[in-house]
Amino acid sequence: MMASLALDFVNTTVVWVTHALDAPSARATVFGFNIGGHLFIEVLLLVVILFLLSQKSYKPPKRPLTNKEIDELCDEWAPQPLIPSLDKDMEYEPPVLESAAGPHTIVNGKDVVNFASANYLGLIGHQKLLDSCSSALEKYGVGSCGPRGFYGTIDVHLDCEARIAKFLGTPDSILYSYGLSTMFSAIPAFSKKGDIIVADEGVHWGIQNGLYLSRSTVVYFKHNDMDSLKETLENITSKYKHTKNLRRYIVVEALYQNSGQIAPLDNIIKLKEKYRFRILLDESNSFGVLGSSGRGLTEHYGIPVEKLDLITAAMGHALATEGGFCTGSARVIDHQRLSSSGYVFSASLPPYLASAAITAIDVLEENPNLLTKLKNNIAVLWRGLVEIPGFTIASHPESPIVYLRLKKSMGSLNNDIHLLESIAERVLKEDSVFVVTSRRSTLDKCRLPVGIRLFVSAGHSESDLHKASESLKRVAALVL
Repeated sequence: MMASLALDFVNTTVVWVTHALDAPSARATVFGFNIGGHLFIEVLLLVVILFLLSQKSYKPPKRPLTNKEIDELCDEWAPQPLIPSLDKDMEYEPPVLESAAGPHTIVNGKDVVNFASANYLGLIGHQKLLDSCSSALEKYGVGSCGPRGFYGTIDVHLDCEARIAKFLGTPDSILYSYGLSTMFSAIPAFSKKGDIIVADEGVHWGIQNGLYLSRSTVVYFKHNDMDSLKETLENITSKYKHTKNLRRYIVVEALYQNSGQIAPLDNIIKLKEKYRFRILLDESNSFGVLGSSGRGLTEHYGIPVEKLDLITAAMGHALATEGGFCTGSARVIDHQRLSSSGYVFSASLPPYLASAAITAIDVLEENPNLLTKLKNNIAVLWRGLVEIPGFTIASHPESPIVYLRLKKSMGSLNNDIHLLESIAERVLKEDSVFVVTSRRSTLDKCRLPVGIRLFVSAGHSESDLHKASESLKRVAALVL
């Protein structure tokens, strides 16, 4: 009886499934072939999916870790390093100065001729600057202990800003407490995300960082190449000709720290006016050096300072002090007092350094022979190095940065650096001449060839210059 009932149930089920698969609504034709039963299959799949979704996901039972398990996990854990591991190329210890960085200094207890410091006018240790600093220290103390906008402004700051503006013939100036922070802050204060900056590929790291912080679109042109600059400006003008309210800037150095070249400002001004760009000019290495009275690149080319939109400079070179300044129109300066991070949030320049800057400008104006002496020293060193074996002088003949570049690379940047440093170490050890290579940090994106830099000072004697040139020629002939 039971077997009969089971057999009837099976037969009934088979008949029902057969009718379901043969039903017209369950048939489909795909590419001319009849396919039956798709409706049944779809319903079955739907049931399976609903069944799976209704199931709870598996979770392992929760229990606290034992002390042994905690200790094992702690022993196995290895934290990620905060900095990358140092290799031999990064483990570099520069010589340490044991006295003031004047034309002569002491390194490792030995008196050496110093061509490693940008003391262009020889004002380090000048008695008038020392007296000025001493008086300011007695009157104001060491620091200001506050930003300029929050009780950090002292009368000597205003005097220094007015003195710089008067010297350069601009309406106003603004002081920064650190030379590099001038470029870090001035560029982002004016150029924002969506703006265009055209910059020379050889600009120093301070400018590079300012470009990065601005978040603007940055396009580099070939170093000091006006044809490359013109082509870049043409391409940008064509690409963005229908874009409204687009701010566009050209950023260059007056005297390039990474090559010793002088920017052709007359040609840059013509391109700026033709394509309607603004110019930001960094005069850190040219202020107090170029021009008949040391007023920089504009005086060197005889160009009115009003044709430039923004001029920045560090005061740690020719003026032998510290800090930086930006000079230009009153609107440009006032804007920075409210929106330039290095001015708004940094403690103001120590008053004795502002006082020293004022005195340094006074000394420069009272002693034009300092510039004459500097130019003569540059010419003497050039004549001595013009035939140095294995090197070429890449810098401008009027630049106080005499830049020696290898005629033939050793195959890689590291090999070039090692060779140059071996030469610098030998001239220091054997002849007491202190020179530096253009070693760059991992943050510096400049890709110009490396070399040996000599910073010429008005304080160098002719014998100092001859000693340096003869030492370099002797060691270069032995090494190369």
